[in-house]
Amino acid sequence: MNALTRFDRIEDFLPAMFQRLTRPFALTDMAPGDITLDITENEKDYQVRAAMPGAKKDDIRVSVDGNLVSISAEVKQDKEEKKGGRVVVRESSYGSASRVFTLAHEIDGNAVVAKLEDGVLKLTLPKREGTTARPIAIQ
Repeated sequence: MNALTRFDRIEDFLPAMFQRLTRPFALTDMAPGDITLDITENEKDYQVRAAMPGAKKDDIRVSVDGNLVSISAEVKQDKEEKKGGRVVVRESSYGSASRVFTLAHEIDGNAVVAKLEDGVLKLTLPKREGTTARPIAIQ
């Protein structure tokens, strides 16, 4: 689950719970919209770790526009079980997931580094020089 949702009445909660429970089960742990993030910051850059189980390097898209970061992936998995030369079970799952978030500083898009290791996308997002906040005088 990507975010907490507050329900003031049980009548609001039940449809959301029913929809989540009746979602088709996928072969991967990743369901549409399920990219979990850990973001840390230091003086020079942001470090982002995005869990993307089942996603392949070629199916992941990352874009940076100013301080807006977008991560998306297409997850495709085919599984086939054979017994005695016959196909007993064939399951396929396809889905997409995406996350968009903003950061406090603009990012230098030319210096971004992205690596996929063991189902975790690791991004290094360097802060753009000269984008410090300054006070604005009210007239």
